[in-house]
Amino acid sequence: MADRVTVIGWDGSPLTGAATAALSAATLVAGAAHHLALPEVPANAERIRLGSIDLAARRIALHRGSAVVLADGDPGFFGVVRNLRAPEHGLEVEVVPAVSSVAAAFARAGMPWEDARTVVAHPRTLRRAVNVCRAHHKVAVLTSPGAGPAELALLLEGVHRTFVICEELGTTREQVTVVTSDKAADHVWRDPNVVIVIGGGPEPQATGAWIAGCHPAYPRGVRGWALPTEAYRGDTTEAGGQSGEGESPGLRAAQLARLGPRTGDLLWDIGSGSGALAVEAARFGAAVLAVDSDPAACARTTAAARAFGVQLQVVEGRAPHVLERLPEPDVVRIGGGGVPVVTAVTERRPERIVTHASTRDEAEALGAALGANGYTVRCSLLQSVELDTAAWSERERSVVFLLSALRSDLAP
Repeated sequence: MADRVTVIGWDGSPLTGAATAALSAATLVAGAAHHLALPEVPANAERIRLGSIDLAARRIALHRGSAVVLADGDPGFFGVVRNLRAPEHGLEVEVVPAVSSVAAAFARAGMPWEDARTVVAHPRTLRRAVNVCRAHHKVAVLTSPGAGPAELALLLEGVHRTFVICEELGTTREQVTVVTSDKAADHVWRDPNVVIVIGGGPEPQATGAWIAGCHPAYPRGVRGWALPTEAYRGDTTEAGGQSGEGESPGLRAAQLARLGPRTGDLLWDIGSGSGALAVEAARFGAAVLAVDSDPAACARTTAAARAFGVQLQVVEGRAPHVLERLPEPDVVRIGGGGVPVVTAVTERRPERIVTHASTRDEAEALGAALGANGYTVRCSLLQSVELDTAAWSERERSVVFLLSALRSDLAP
């Protein structure tokens, strides 16, 4: 194997003394075309044009001498270092980093970025990267051919965002462009580029921030999940403060547990009601589309999202017809609509679906529809009783059938 492997980051600025020394001793240099054209690359060194990192790593492993790998930005941040250190190659590397392309992009934009999420968009991960852009106020997207600014914009249709597009950072062709997301698809963008995606409300304040990549997505002093329904509605419900069958905190907690929404997912909440489940799913980091035919329910969901500081998209319309124009979901909560809505959802093939029923006959009909359309179904009867601790008397009782379905190709 190579006697020594040095990975050098390049950000367009002059190379450091350590990088220059490593290059001058190199007998093999790997990198992109613009790296191999640097004057510091020895004329007699073997040169490898980087395409497949694994192929290059195998060549380096067989080389006797000193090898250098040149990469843009910080090669330890979504870069070649992880590939080169893979056990199958057996390479031990030294790293001379440069400013990462993400840090450079935010510097060009003059923006702080401790609160930003960073994602990599390849054609196979583009949809998940877009879901992160839906769910968070500030996201840096490291793009690739076929998953660039135009593709991001097309998948964000209906969601207003601002794009700061940084092309070919560190080169003489560097360019920074600010456009709204609805205009980004009208241009051809040069690779490589970094897209800073911003929007969905005012920028969160970083006062007291201590962790990178996020801010606490709830009002100060609020802790926990499955909060009372009135915490989301801002008032009490009818019938003496009792919530409806599909709005009980216990049912909501069980539904969230079955769905497991996470960063990169898109959740449909059909029949969003108070917005409680939609908001709690967004607090887990998922992108959320809250669907309801009632304008008042849509307004409540919007207000709840604003109060808890989360991003979600509210869609007013009646299922199943409104579902036809929505982007592909990963997980779905169905709050009503019966078998026609369940059937329409199964046609979109989400990984997990939860719904509920008030009677056994209804539960059997919903379960049969899920099973007939390629889902493995579980059903539980949930009963909860809330007590008034002043008199230790019953305040509210909830009895409901919970159905959870996992796409059959994912079932154990």
